[in-house]
Amino acid sequence: MRLTFSASSPSSSSSLDLRKSRLSAYIFSLLAFAFIFFFAAILYGEDFVYIFILGNSENNPLRQPISTINEAKLAFALWETKEGCDVFSGRWVKDELTRPLYRESECPYIVPQLTCQDHGRPDQGYQHWRWQPHGCDLPSFNATLMLETLRGKRMMFVGDSLNRGQYISMVCLLHRLVPENAKSMETFDSLTVFTAKDYNTTIEFYWAPFLLKSNADNAVIHRITDRIVRKGSIDNHGQHWKGADILVFNTYLWWMTGQKMKILKGSFDDEKKEIVEMPTENAYRMVMKSMLRWVKLNMDPKKTRVFFTSMSPTHAKSIEWGGEPGKNCYNETTPIEDPNYWGSDCDKRIMQVIGEVFGNSKFPITFLNITQLSSYRKDAHTSIYKKQWNPLSPEQVANPVSYADCTHWCLPGLQDTWNELLFTKLFYP
Repeated sequence: MRLTFSASSPSSSSSLDLRKSRLSAYIFSLLAFAFIFFFAAILYGEDFVYIFILGNSENNPLRQPISTINEAKLAFALWETKEGCDVFSGRWVKDELTRPLYRESECPYIVPQLTCQDHGRPDQGYQHWRWQPHGCDLPSFNATLMLETLRGKRMMFVGDSLNRGQYISMVCLLHRLVPENAKSMETFDSLTVFTAKDYNTTIEFYWAPFLLKSNADNAVIHRITDRIVRKGSIDNHGQHWKGADILVFNTYLWWMTGQKMKILKGSFDDEKKEIVEMPTENAYRMVMKSMLRWVKLNMDPKKTRVFFTSMSPTHAKSIEWGGEPGKNCYNETTPIEDPNYWGSDCDKRIMQVIGEVFGNSKFPITFLNITQLSSYRKDAHTSIYKKQWNPLSPEQVANPVSYADCTHWCLPGLQDTWNELLFTKLFYP
């Protein structure tokens, strides 16, 4: 039996009105929902889009096992960098709108050797420069994406005080998303650990200026001029790096003694020590090979990522960029504009060693080539605006150039860009 209703049937008219009413309500709800989403997206930008669109999707790369993220060859890789774009080649542009990425006063984890504003630096211009690669843009640093990717994982920076600066920068970029009662920073000898409890993650720094065992391994008392490195000793420190999901290495400054390096063949505990001298270039090649050997034996490229940050330049001779003889980075407030500038402190032979050793490596090491772009930033050093290790003499006070620190960098500042590049290479290899 088939039931039919005429067009004029009261029942049919009532049903049609009901359906129209439901459809109108549905459309209204849909429009309201779209408005709320649009408004929230404006308020919260990229973070909201990542959370909302990716949050419950089966294709959400943040919820996939690392080895299956978009079938990427490298862990954590989500997208690709624009073909032909070298993010390390570019120029500095003034940016008063988006720089700095945080305020010095907003990050309690910056060590007093890097808090330039707190120590009286009169200008803030060094905080307002943005790195602009030629032919493409750097992806915006997304703290939400970074923390979600680190959920349940360990990120570790290993190296000297310059790597510590990059580590502190990373903590400053992320800590605002972590509730005050769910984060902490602790130091255990050579290891400093920032914990974000809600994410079950740690961001760590391990002091090892040579990567190999040396007589400068004490995290506090290490100002040693007669530096000795023990050959074949990377496991001594490496035992503390095991289990890290993202490792960021650096080592350069401590090798630049101006002399040959002293290499210990036995143990520091031996009563009679066998010490040989080796050209710095050869000694550096030795540590690079040791690092790669350790990485190959202890890291899985399908689950972990390894980075190496190139040499950080100093600006001790202003004559090299056209300044007055006998001056340095003190009172410098603008970057170097010459795109071909390369300071004498950056040893090109060391860069060649890195290229040779990494070029022969089958394990993927991501090279963060921060040297050239940092060389332009004579304005970004801590200079005299930091906590001094020792009281200044009257002669030093009268001549600030004599004690200006042209090695380390103010935070916020240049090293935030290093982490933007790290972020780019992590997700856009």
